[in-house]
Amino acid sequence: MFIGRDKELNTLDKLYQSDKFEFVVIYGRRRVGKTALINHFIGDKKSIYFMGVESNEKQNLENLSKSIIEFSSGIQAETSFVSFQAALEYVFQLAEKERIILTIDEYPYVARSSKSLASTLQLLIDKYKDTSKLILILCGSSMSYMEDHVLAYKSPLYGRRTAQMKILPFDFEESCRYFNTLPDEEKALIYGIVGGTPQYLLQMSDQLSVEENIRNTYLNPMSFLYEEPVNLLKQEVREPGIYNAIITAIATGHTRMSEISSKVGEDTNVCANYIKNLINLGIVKKQTPYGEKESRKSIYSIEDNMFYFWYRFVLDNSSVIARGATDIVYKRIEPQLSDYMGSVFEEICIQYLWKQLLEGNAPIEFSSLGRWWGNDPIQKCQAEIDIMGEQDSESALFAECKWRNEKVDLDILETLIERSELFHYKKVHYYLFSKTGFTKGCTEKAGNMGNVTLVCYADIVGAMK
Repeated sequence: MFIGRDKELNTLDKLYQSDKFEFVVIYGRRRVGKTALINHFIGDKKSIYFMGVESNEKQNLENLSKSIIEFSSGIQAETSFVSFQAALEYVFQLAEKERIILTIDEYPYVARSSKSLASTLQLLIDKYKDTSKLILILCGSSMSYMEDHVLAYKSPLYGRRTAQMKILPFDFEESCRYFNTLPDEEKALIYGIVGGTPQYLLQMSDQLSVEENIRNTYLNPMSFLYEEPVNLLKQEVREPGIYNAIITAIATGHTRMSEISSKVGEDTNVCANYIKNLINLGIVKKQTPYGEKESRKSIYSIEDNMFYFWYRFVLDNSSVIARGATDIVYKRIEPQLSDYMGSVFEEICIQYLWKQLLEGNAPIEFSSLGRWWGNDPIQKCQAEIDIMGEQDSESALFAECKWRNEKVDLDILETLIERSELFHYKKVHYYLFSKTGFTKGCTEKAGNMGNVTLVCYADIVGAMK
């Protein structure tokens, strides 16, 4: 089942139609669907697909040679080209006569085993770019390698690509396409549990309840997701133990650098380097109060929902899960799900606001959105605003998001208005987002004010269908 990636496929199709040499770099985290995208694109086209393996140069050259020979002759052969240059030049020459796609998947494995591969590709691209109709696709899961050794200025391949795609997890709207038969509320819960990574979404069934899905995956020692975060870290980093401790600290509420450092037992400078790598992997994100680029008030949170759920609920209960006591563990998880969904719902609301802006339905044409927190000098306490976005120095929006079973009352709106007055915008628009709706008092106040939009979760789902 292939879902989404419409923009990426449209871009690839346009490049294919150009009928000239194209060089596309595709990269992104493991499990995010890079190979599925490529296979969908090349499915009905003349193409050579080769996946690198974590082996030596000889093994990778033999595998590439087999792919090329099978494409050109239609037979499987054990013969091999004498070098990567000979193999690749043969493909460039074949593509002088017809449109051919060459995909080197997991390119970092191949390039690490053959140190001269990037320079060889540089040489051949420069030699054949004006005569060959080849589409060369380099794909990799090691984002740091792809950015440093393919896209960066110091790379021999710098300046030769005609397109690059960083493949990200699906947003909430795209994720919902996997679960057409699920009730709307459960779609949000599933997104909160596994996020938008296609391989994780495929582990969930829209024929089962959220509880059954959790039991079948996170609480099942034989399931794919049970040890996925640990396995992924082992593949991506050299010291998974420290990374594991840092993610655990953040997932359990230690969000400031000093708190993380104290919890992990490492110097803040050491933690900062590890956190930087986790940010590059898309596992952790750094947040500063909206409008502040760098701040001592910066906090860290888990960006990937699958990691967030696993480190919050699974890791500490692993011994109980291993003994098969899933009932006990689920009883511990269930009462916390609503609180857990708070930050997930905020992200869904942010995606909704961006969609409204792109469709021309936003009363404030913001350029960015984010959380704000800081001191309230009037109330003499710390204050937070779930979402705010500025259009210019005079216009902004403020929003509050509530994922709870009771309706949002007037006090939530009044508090949001008070906190917005800590700023000095002349034109302000307010949004209240609610899982279950709004009280009569809140609805009447919003109607009288004229600059308040009340959005139920059902409205968000409806707008995304």
